[in-house]
Amino acid sequence: MPAIWNNLLHLFFPRLCLLCKEPLTQKEKQLCQGCLHNLPYTCFYETGNNLLFQRLMGKVLVEHATAFLYYVKRGTTQQLVFSLKYYGNKELAYLLGRLMALAFRDTPLCSTADVLIPVPLHRKRERKRGYNQAEKLCRGIASVWDLPVDTTSLYRLLKTDTQTKRGLYDRWFNMQDVFAVKDAEALQDKHVILVDDVVTSGSTACSCAEALLTAVPGIRVSVFALTVVA
Repeated sequence: MPAIWNNLLHLFFPRLCLLCKEPLTQKEKQLCQGCLHNLPYTCFYETGNNLLFQRLMGKVLVEHATAFLYYVKRGTTQQLVFSLKYYGNKELAYLLGRLMALAFRDTPLCSTADVLIPVPLHRKRERKRGYNQAEKLCRGIASVWDLPVDTTSLYRLLKTDTQTKRGLYDRWFNMQDVFAVKDAEALQDKHVILVDDVVTSGSTACSCAEALLTAVPGIRVSVFALTVVA
């Protein structure tokens, strides 16, 4: 589209910030600088023994576990997650993946990683949703870290019910033996980064990690989440 028509389009139908609904500048995408600045960042890159790592500790052996943002119910992060998860906002997922990667670029999570693996959706759910938001986060991360994204080695055996209304015990029970690995040889002796959008109890991440650690010799697994529930 010629620049003049693009400018006219934005004049009559301005692009608005997803959160505050104020017009975006030409250089801004999805979120304005003010809203980006005010997001609830975890700053977990400053410490290895963070909330998410503690949540997984003793349940599964992971190298690192970290998250970019705190998930705040009825807050800005819930709006972001709902937009990419339920409204098919692929551009936002890719953008947030890039922001995650930039924030953690100078950490061991990045410097020792070999491959990114999104937490898989069941094929029926992915077909209904139109895409896997964790995979799009991976694509954004990969564009900064220059890593491959593996969407085939880890797959979901069972279609589980939503976790949102389950208690802690039910969450863990619901995720038992849900994931499996194929072509384990391709991941042997590699440091795999599992990527997901929201970690609550950690049951999904643990189930994925356990499947990988059981099936693949010499593998190391880390967890990188967009948000974590405090």
